[in-house]
Order: sequence, then structure tokens, then C-alpha cells
Amino acid sequence: MRSPFVQLLTARRFAPLFVTQFLGAFNDNLLKASLGIFVTYRLAEQSGLGASSLVMLAGGLFITPFFLFSGASGTLADRTDKATIARWVKLAEIGIMGLGAWGLWQQSIPLLLAALFGLGTHSTVFGPIKYALLPQHLGADELVAGNALIEAGTFLAILLGTILGGSVVLFDRGALVVGGVGVGCAIAGWITSRQIPPAPASVGPDAPRPRLLRDSLDVVQYVTSQSKLLLPALAVSWFWLFGATVVSGLPVLAKDVLFANEQVVTLMLALFAIGVGVGSILAERLLHGEVSARHVPLGGCVMAFCAVDLYLGSLGRPPATELAGVATFLREPGSWRILADLVGLAAGGGLFTVPLYAILQHESEPSHRARVIAANNIINALAMTVAAVVAAALLARGMTMGELLGLCGVATIPVIVITAWIVRRGLMKGVVRLVLRVLYRVEVDGLEHVRAALPHAVIAANHASFLDGLLLGAFLPGDPIFAVDTHIAKRWWAKPFLSVVTALPVDPTNPLSIRAMIRAVEHGSACIIFPEGRITTTGSLMKVYEGPAVIAERTKAALVPIRIEGVEFTPFSRLAGKVRRRLFPKIRLRILPPRRLTSPEGVGGRARRVALRRALGDEMVRSMFTTARVDTTLFDALIDARQRHGGRHVVADDLEMRPMTYNGLITASYALGSALARRTHSGERVGVLLPTSRASLVTFFALQAECRVPAMLNFSTGAASVRAACRAAEISLVITARRFVDKAKIEPLVAALASEIAVVYLEDIREEIGLSRRLAALARLALTRPRYQKDRADDPAVVLFTSGSEGTPKGVVLSHRNLLANRHQLASVVDISPKDVVLNALPVFHSFGLTGGVLLPLLSGVRTFLYPSPLHYRTVPEIAYGIDATILFGTDTFLAGYARVADNYDFYSVRYVFAGAERVKAETRRVWFEKFGIRILEGYGTTETSPALALNTPMHFKAGTVGR
Repeated sequence: MRSPFVQLLTARRFAPLFVTQFLGAFNDNLLKASLGIFVTYRLAEQSGLGASSLVMLAGGLFITPFFLFSGASGTLADRTDKATIARWVKLAEIGIMGLGAWGLWQQSIPLLLAALFGLGTHSTVFGPIKYALLPQHLGADELVAGNALIEAGTFLAILLGTILGGSVVLFDRGALVVGGVGVGCAIAGWITSRQIPPAPASVGPDAPRPRLLRDSLDVVQYVTSQSKLLLPALAVSWFWLFGATVVSGLPVLAKDVLFANEQVVTLMLALFAIGVGVGSILAERLLHGEVSARHVPLGGCVMAFCAVDLYLGSLGRPPATELAGVATFLREPGSWRILADLVGLAAGGGLFTVPLYAILQHESEPSHRARVIAANNIINALAMTVAAVVAAALLARGMTMGELLGLCGVATIPVIVITAWIVRRGLMKGVVRLVLRVLYRVEVDGLEHVRAALPHAVIAANHASFLDGLLLGAFLPGDPIFAVDTHIAKRWWAKPFLSVVTALPVDPTNPLSIRAMIRAVEHGSACIIFPEGRITTTGSLMKVYEGPAVIAERTKAALVPIRIEGVEFTPFSRLAGKVRRRLFPKIRLRILPPRRLTSPEGVGGRARRVALRRALGDEMVRSMFTTARVDTTLFDALIDARQRHGGRHVVADDLEMRPMTYNGLITASYALGSALARRTHSGERVGVLLPTSRASLVTFFALQAECRVPAMLNFSTGAASVRAACRAAEISLVITARRFVDKAKIEPLVAALASEIAVVYLEDIREEIGLSRRLAALARLALTRPRYQKDRADDPAVVLFTSGSEGTPKGVVLSHRNLLANRHQLASVVDISPKDVVLNALPVFHSFGLTGGVLLPLLSGVRTFLYPSPLHYRTVPEIAYGIDATILFGTDTFLAGYARVADNYDFYSVRYVFAGAERVKAETRRVWFEKFGIRILEGYGTTETSPALALNTPMHFKAGTVGR
């Protein structure tokens, strides 16, 4: 996605305005800098007037039109097409710059001051147009970026205009150069203004006509009557008071305090302009398009600190007989400190003022927007006029410019305190966000979906911990309303959180309480609700209530599903003993695109609520599996599971009763994989002729670790079928084990294979794995981290075989994405946790046995007991009883066999029994329910679908189907 700055700078709705205002700001500062340097270093001495007084007079003349004409300018902009006014204003600028050029050439202070007054008038009229055009042409989420570019562009123009005006005007024919450039830029500005798109009047033709002083008083009165506009305007005015004092006083500071020449003044002004630009861009980066003032106090702190430090750094500089140039100044002690303070002061100013301008534009009514900007300009002009008068008086009484800047820094402290109190919620939000980012490395995806849904939005999130509300409040834009259970709202530990957010206590036992949330959304608020109504105790989604869906349907608001991931591993979850909890796991917020929920036509009452609840449940389930990581490999998913659940977590066992941990599995995979890699090449299909056991598990992941593709051979189909499968998959190497061949009595099959294909025994490979390979495997384990190889997600991960319609094996190639997606789909509708124990006797050459019986539990941190044959009807129930199995996989045939011979208590610990591959008979279902009290959850799928397509779930159980 392109940067918002690039998008705006390449769009006609913004680019012509940006260039036009840039050229206008350049001309303002070209003339002001030329006049300041001209007056300070030449005309003041010739006329016998004080440089400080003349500089302050010039500044006062420039801002006087803002005070006199802003009201009329705002009224004119609201009742007339703003693009049209811009063209006339830029046309007038050509004449004003011509007057200024003549004044420079004639070295006439009156002409220069007249031109400066004319430019002030030009800026007075153009200012309301510039800022009122932004919200008319930009979206709410683009306002901060647009204002940041305007401010950065303005101060870049200040930089260039200052450098040119300050460095050229004293040269021979410098006045001619400055005048010619100014007139040329004015002409160019008029041309670009003609490309600004139309911006129709925001009020009708019957609106009052502009009146000079009366309009100024009216617009100021309008703003002062609304605190949401007055407070930002006053804060902006403080910035301009401070900034005007700094910019207009830099020539005096340089000459009288730092004993530096006009080149140093140019350098300082340039650095100030760069600093404001940096601060403006930083404001957008910190806010990410959100219109908020929470970083304003931070900007004020930076301004105050840097101003005071600049004063302290300017103390004790010895007088010089000759003013220092740039090179000499930079070599003097403390000079770099002063320049750094100047940049920091300016950057703090950009961070301070950009959000405030965005708030003024966003909060003002379209019909009054230009007049609000005009009122802000009047207040700014008043502040700068007062600043100029006070500064001139203080300087006349002997105060140095450094002392004046230090005084401004100290005076900013009350402004910081006031703004911090006003935006305390936003400030607290920023602090909490910073703390959460540092501690939990919070990652947020899809914020643009929330912004697209605002202001009328219902945000539905899974509820995994006590941190959920804090996370959503800190990282979601705006000031959403939290629906909070009335009992929770009374708890002592909830009150600090509720004091900094907008909370709406809701009594879940009172159906009428939903009306308050409906009214809040109808009035333009976003409402955050946890549809589960409680923190999960399973790690998966729990029962979903229809409340959010009803609100979204009644208000026609968008539903924004959010998945909160990672908080379940914190001490703030309710999964103690079920997951490996740690202090600071990584947390992710995954935000999905807005959805519209509707109930079926003609359905009302309870049926309607049920339909909405089901639709909301589907959205929540979709948020769980669509945000899961599937664009990686199986081996990376295994490593990721190790990180989540711990390397010492036991995940596999078999008849040898030697439990295998994640560390053990990965180390064994590395050791075996390195030996197999010498016999094969990358991407090669390798046959695996092994039963369901730890050996087959290690072999499978050993091949995955070395980018080989295991082809799982069905040894129950006979030699001819296996040989056909090998030929179809172009297999040249088969891995098996002598112990398995002997016990399964498949020596003829292996002999037939060996006549065509190389057969390798695990016992022989084990002999090759010496101490050096084991140490190398341990070293790789220590360095192992998930690589998330997105480019390999669609590579083949396994080859499985089906009998096909003609009886000959057909190979099915499944990718890493296929298998991981199906695993996450299953996990999103069935609650399984590391406290479960899976018993899987299904063969791993079957898609159901591989995905459901191995990959699903293994990658979810669930301990799995691997048994080599599902046909041992007496043994499997005994193992289930012995290992306290909670989940069992089987088919109708196998489940019926277990039910015939098992004791009533053998499956006492089993929570879920999943059946697939064939239809479950009613008799089998009846026996299991009557004998063991267990409902069989039936699924349907094919090998090509990895395999699950449909599945009964505990929450939507429907006997005799694979649906709900």
C-alpha cells in the first residue's frame, strides 16, 4: 500500500493546492527574509533606526491584515467557490510581489513595508481557503496527512525562501534577483491555482455578505462559544506566538547574542523550517490518520525544553569584533547544541500544531468551516501582535533575545498542563499504547477497516483475557463506547480502565439494555462488544450471543470482526494449566473488513434472533481462521508451535512409551533429515512406508525440514498397487523399518518394491547418525526460529493416494497452505487445548488420519498417542482408558468395533469422537451415546480437500448429518 503522502501528492484534489500554497509561502518568506536581512544589516544603520524595532514592526505589519480582514475572508470563502477565490488571490499576488521587487531595488523601507502588508492581506484571504479546502477534498482519515504536508510544505517553502532571500539580497543586483524570482513564483502560483478542483460554496447565496470588522467579531464570537473549537484555536495561537517570536527574532539573536552574520541567520532559519517539517510528518506517523490531540502535550514539552536549553546554551558567549560566518560559528563551543535545540523546538512545534489544525477542520460544521479557520487566524494574529509588542518592549528594556526565548519556553509549561488535562483520555491512551507496544510488541493489522466503518460501527472481538478491553481502547482509532457488564463495572479493578474510556454498563439479564447501545450507534458512536459475553476458558470461541448482530442490523451499521491473538498466553487469561503462560508474549490484533448482517426476510421473533446469532457466529469463526497464518510451511508451523507451547512440551507418544517433546521431535527431524538429504535432492518425492507411530512422525518432518516431499504409501493395498503408486509419483526411494516389515508381514511387498526402487531402512540410517550429527542437530535446534517462508506455502507438502474410479492409485498433491488452512478451519470450530490427549489409530497415509489425527493436535500443542492399527478393537479402548484420552478419531467401522468389546468405562475421559471416511450408521451413534454417553461428531471430506469439508461441532450438533 502506498504512503498516504504519496497518494495525496499525486492526486489532483490535493496536489495543485499544495503547489499553490507552497509558492505563496515561498514568496511570503522570500520577501520577509530579504526585508529582515536588508533592515538588520543595511537599512537600519543608514536610517538610524534600531534593527530590533524595525524587525518587530515588519512582523506586526504582516499579521495586522489577519486581525482586520480574516472574518470577511472566511465569510467570502463560505459563500463562494473557494477555487475561484484562490485564482483571484494568486492574481493579486503578482502585483504585490512587483511592488516588493521595486522596494528592494529602490531600498525603500515604506515600499517594502507596504508590500509586506499586501502579502499579509493575501495570506489572510488565502488561509481560510487553504484549510477549508482540505476537508472538502480529503477524507477524515486523510486530514492529518494533508495538514502534515501543508505544514511541511509551508516550512520547506520558508526554508527555500529564507535561504534565497537572506543570502542573495545583500549581493550586487541581489535585489533584482529576489524581485524577479518573487514575481515568477507569483505567476506560477496563479497558473497552478487554476488546476484546483471546484469547491462549491458551503452556504446558500442568501448568506450575509462580507463585512470587515463586524465579520471578524462574529466569527471570533462563534468560535469562543464552542469549547471544541476554541481550545484548539487557542493552542494553535500559542504556537504562532512562540514561532513568530523565534523566527522574527533569529536575526537579532544571531547578531547581538551569538555574534554571527547573516549566513548563520539563514542557516538557523533553514534548520527551523526543516524541524517544523519533520515534526509535521512525525505527527501523521504517530497518529496514522486519526484525528486526535493526544500528542500535543508531547510537542509542547519538546518546545519548552528546547527553548530553555537554547537560552542556557547561548549564555557566556564572548563578544566578537567581527561577526562569525557559518564555518567559524560551527567551530565555537555550544553552537551545535544551539542548532539542535532550534531543530527540536521547531519539530515540537510541528508535532504540536498539525493535529490541532486537523481537529479544527474535522470538528467545524461545513457551513462555517472557512469562518472557523478565519477566526483561528484572527486569534493567531492577535497573539502574534501581542507577542510582537511585548517582545519589542522587553528588548527595549535590555532583555536579550536568548532570554526572551527562554521566557517563552517557561511560559509554555502552563499550556502543556492545560492541554494535557484537556486531552487526558487521549494522552492516557497514548501512554497505554506505548507501554503495551514495549511489553507485548503489539502488532495491528487492518486499522483501515475500522476507519472505513466509522462512525457507525459495531466492533465484535473474541474475548481471551482481561487485557482485551485495554488493547482495543489503546489501539483502535477514535473514542469508541465499550459495552460493559454492570457487575464487572462495579469491580474495583475495572474502574481505572472505565475512567479513561467511554463505557456503557449493560445488564445482560435485561433485554431492554440493548436499546441504549442502539441509540449510541445511531448517534454516531462506534460500539465495542465481546459477543461471547465472557472470557474464554477453552482457548477457542465460546457461545456467541446475538446482541452485536441485533445492534448492527437495527442501526444499519457495519460489523467489524476483530481477532485478538496472543493474550491467551498472558497471566491475564483464564487458561491456567491449559497453555504455557508467560509474562510478555507477542500480541496481534487482526481486523477484518466490515460486514453487513441481515436477517432472512419474513422471519421475526426468536427465529430472527437465532438467525442473527448464527450469522454473527459465522463471522467470528471466519475471523479466527482467515487471520491464521497459512502462508508458511509445515515445518515452520511446527517451530512456531514450539515457541508457543515450549520446547519441553510433550506432543507425541506411542507403544514404546517414550514421550516425545517438541525439542525431541525437531532435533530428531534435523538428524534424520541430514542423513536423508544425502540420498535425495530438494523437492524430490520420497516414499514413506510406515505405520502410525513416532517413527513415521519423525520421518515425515525430517523430509519437511530438508524440503523433500513425503509420499505416504498405503501398505494395506498390496504390492501391485504400491508399485503403481510409486510409478505415478515418480518415487525412486522408499523409507521403511525392518521391525515394521516383520510385524506387519509385508516382506513380499517390500521385496517387490526393492526390485524397482531403492528401499532404505530406518535402522540402517540410525547407525549412520553419529555424535557429530546429533550435536549438529542440537545446534540447529538452538538456532531454530520460524522463517515464515511465504514463497513456499504453495509448494507440495505431501502426496497421498486414492484408489480412483478405476481401482488404480491416483496421487493427490497437497500444499503446505492446503494442510495448514484445513487445520486452522478445524481448530476454529472445535475447542481443543494442550490439556487434551488425542488417541489416533488411523493410518497416516489417509488424509483424515494425517490432518485430523496428527497435524491438528501436533500444531495445537495437544499430546497425541499414535497407535499403528485401528483394527485392534480390544486394545484401542484399553489404551484410551490408560492414557485418559479426551479426543478419538475413527470411522464408523472402527467405532462400531470398539463399542462391541469396550467396557462402559473405557472412554470415561473422552470429550469428542470424530468420525469420517464413511457414513456413521444410526446404530453406531445410538450405541456410543447409550453405552458411553458420547455424541459422535461426523465429518465429510475428500483427500483433495485436505480432507475436511463439513463437520458436526459441539455448538451446532445435529445427529445424522455433517452439517448443523
